[in-house]
Amino acid sequence: MKLTDFDVLSFDCYGTLIDWETGLYAALQPLLHRTSASLQRDGVLELFARHETAQEALTPGMIYSELLTQVHRNLAGELGVVMPDDAHRQFGASVPEWPAFPDTASSLQYLQKYYKLVILSNVDRNSFAGSNRHLMVKFDAIYTAEDIGSYKPDVANFTYMLEHLAQDGIAPGQILHTAQSLFHDHGPARQVGLASAWIDRRHETGGWGATLPTADKTYDFRFTSMADMVKAHQADLRA
Repeated sequence: MKLTDFDVLSFDCYGTLIDWETGLYAALQPLLHRTSASLQRDGVLELFARHETAQEALTPGMIYSELLTQVHRNLAGELGVVMPDDAHRQFGASVPEWPAFPDTASSLQYLQKYYKLVILSNVDRNSFAGSNRHLMVKFDAIYTAEDIGSYKPDVANFTYMLEHLAQDGIAPGQILHTAQSLFHDHGPARQVGLASAWIDRRHETGGWGATLPTADKTYDFRFTSMADMVKAHQADLRA
């Protein structure tokens, strides 16, 4: 199997293209400054992961910016901090401020010469529109949790994408799903018959960060960055 075997790259966005852990941690600072709890960065991200995943399961139809608002409210409650509603809403609206990884825009600009590019993201349309300004490419299709009514790792999100791409004559075998989160993406991608590429953004730090742990580590390609994926594609072309 080679990267050049595929015609479409479907992407998770947050954690893969957007550095959501840096963005999350920065947006949580007002809350963290008010708590007496002693938490390191990864401890904060793991706490967020637990609350976010629980809220997505509880309210799968909730718009992501509103869901983040509720997650922030729940985090404040667990940490024993009282904050105004405005602070919760500001966190919910912070997604467009989260930065892209340094290699993201240039990698996408290269890859769009060879592939159709698709987004499959646990986010709402408005939040993604803000993030897309950092990505600097025009995607061929964008599918969000707002469109679908559920959050990954629900297989329904992947089925929705496949059904819509099929209307353009794109079969599952033409698609390579590209994502950082083993929990949210690689397991369900495998369930619907998609090959996947793991962008292992945490290869230097280890741990799970802002995603829940999973025992399922099945994928077809592993790269430590989008830039490494580009280099592998260039090597395939030369071969």
